[in-house]
Amino acid sequence: MNIKKSLVLAGLLFSLFSFLNAQNTLPNGSAQGITEMGRSIREAEVPSTPLIPNINVQITEPQSGREVAFSVRLLLILTVLTLAPSILILVTCFLRFSIVLDFIKRALSLQQVPPTAVLNGIAFFMTIFVMWPTISKVYENAYKPLSDGTIGLTEAYTEVEKPIREWMFVQLEDDAKKGNGYIAMFMSMAKLPAPTVPSDVPTYILIPSYILHELTVAFKIGVLLYIPFIIIDMVVASILMSMGMMMLPPVQISMPFKLILFVLVDGWGLLTQQLFVSVLH
Repeated sequence: MNIKKSLVLAGLLFSLFSFLNAQNTLPNGSAQGITEMGRSIREAEVPSTPLIPNINVQITEPQSGREVAFSVRLLLILTVLTLAPSILILVTCFLRFSIVLDFIKRALSLQQVPPTAVLNGIAFFMTIFVMWPTISKVYENAYKPLSDGTIGLTEAYTEVEKPIREWMFVQLEDDAKKGNGYIAMFMSMAKLPAPTVPSDVPTYILIPSYILHELTVAFKIGVLLYIPFIIIDMVVASILMSMGMMMLPPVQISMPFKLILFVLVDGWGLLTQQLFVSVLH
């Protein structure tokens, strides 16, 4: 009897252990299968990302003097390109046009109309119109041969400098005739002998001389433009004071009369024509 009871008890224990083992292994297998299925679904839903190439920048020491010279030349070229807009503004008639247009805007007592960007755009296209022969010479003698490979960078610079120097010398012709112009001033400041021919004037002296000349001419034109509008302001101010309206700003009353006068005499046409005459004399 005891043997039978022992065998029955052993069988029950074996069945219990088998049941518990089955309960422990089945959820784990199911969870793992569900996890792998979910991972495969997520991988299928996520699109493949495009490949981005790597960019490497290496800084190495120059191995010869030629590489050092090339680096310095590249640095100078980048510097010139950065300053190119300012240089082009200062060595062309854009400086004169922009200053005169700003003077006429202030003389008319206008604050926002026309905007400064519009005036600069007008001065820019007027400059292109006036400087077109010089631009054509630069293109034909410098840019086109350089792009074709028939001349080098040094020859191209010389061909660019030549027509621009001619342009500046033409504008400085009146000062050169007087003998006491800005060229003579800068030559004496640099302790250089008086030039006899235009080629004796270095470019680094010609450019500041031209800039000061353009500023002087632009201010002279601005003063002449101010005179008729100042007369209108004085007349309107006198009338308002005689009527006892001292608190009323004269500019508000005189501005319409100045605009009417400017429109009746075709101010924009006369101003543009006289600016061209002053440059292409």
